[in-house]
Amino acid sequence: MNKNINITELEDGIVVVSEKLTEIKSYTLGFWFNTGSRDETEENNGISHFIEHSLFKGTKKRSAKKISDEIETTGGYLNAFTTKEHTCYYGRGISGSENKMFAVLSDMVQNPLFSDKELKKESGVILDELYDILDTPDEFIFDEFEELLFGKNALAMPIIGTERNIKDFNHRSVKAFFDENYFGGKLLIVASGNIEHSDLLKFCDKYITKKYSSAEKRNRRKPGRQKAKSKFIKHPINQYYSIIGTTGAGYSHKDYYKLRLLSVILGEGSSSRLFQTLREKSGIAYQINTFVNSYSDISAFGVYFSTNNNNRKKAGELIFKEFDKLLTKGVSKSELAKARKIFIGNTILSIESTSNRMNRIGNSMLAYGKIKPIEESVREVERITAEEILATAKSLLDKTRLFEIGVEPEEKSR
Repeated sequence: MNKNINITELEDGIVVVSEKLTEIKSYTLGFWFNTGSRDETEENNGISHFIEHSLFKGTKKRSAKKISDEIETTGGYLNAFTTKEHTCYYGRGISGSENKMFAVLSDMVQNPLFSDKELKKESGVILDELYDILDTPDEFIFDEFEELLFGKNALAMPIIGTERNIKDFNHRSVKAFFDENYFGGKLLIVASGNIEHSDLLKFCDKYITKKYSSAEKRNRRKPGRQKAKSKFIKHPINQYYSIIGTTGAGYSHKDYYKLRLLSVILGEGSSSRLFQTLREKSGIAYQINTFVNSYSDISAFGVYFSTNNNNRKKAGELIFKEFDKLLTKGVSKSELAKARKIFIGNTILSIESTSNRMNRIGNSMLAYGKIKPIEESVREVERITAEEILATAKSLLDKTRLFEIGVEPEEKSR
């Protein structure tokens, strides 16, 4: 393990991980919880994201204004994010402010008020966020795609939730979910930057007053194999938006990096096959790329594009033509070597900030129970052969497995 990384497992379900970087004058500190929208039901879908917002609305000691004032007057800032499997509250700060940062974050995640008055106001903010998403096809299409892909599994539900649920959340429902899912699992505290591990342990002793659980990973239900299907949605727009894709290996699976390299070859970057064909040669799509949304046991893999509605058929034909070309001719050694360099380069470039390093450590700890070194990932990528890429392509690009979602312009009235 990197000699600059320290891991301490404390009593009461608290794990502290730090990465010391002496050459910079800042740090990022994050409090991670192994809970997200995948742990919800249809009746409370959106509550994890709702709680993420609500923790900034005041504690027994601090008002919402005081929470932001205490951090921003030190030159730092606070933020948070909710995924389908995790929630993280974090702050970036200048070295020397870590005591205050830890005090505020720990207060937020232990002592939220969840006052009905504040929850009512925040529901309006979140509804506005939801309406923004619903006005934006290149955002909501990904939620629609995963709903199609994952069927009745909780992964099919959007992180933000539904309009009805957002309006109905109250102190009782929010606090019940919070107590069960935050204190019912481990608290993972991760820091990267110019910060001392020994200080973090002192802060834990001083500021963490609640007990967490030493329970291991959640037992989440994996989505079953869905029958491929298509769905088309009419929307007041000019362009046609589409995703064509299927499920693939999750990030804990041995084939995960094969999926990632296939995605690079097909549509990540301006030298990729689909970008060259649809944008550079044919000039019919500004947005064309592949993506991999990964979870612990499964991934959503797809080709995303937008084009003039008159070109949608041609765009689809060109995409399937590239699929067929890959399936019949495979991948050359030089193209595979380039894909490896792109993936490895992007991975290394992504950890040039303390926030990204903190995120990588947190995700790795929750996914694997350890910090997976970049060198280990690089070795796995470098071992992948052209034959393995072809085998992965054959399992994913079979037309009988491909789902399609399209957002098309409404027909104009005459």
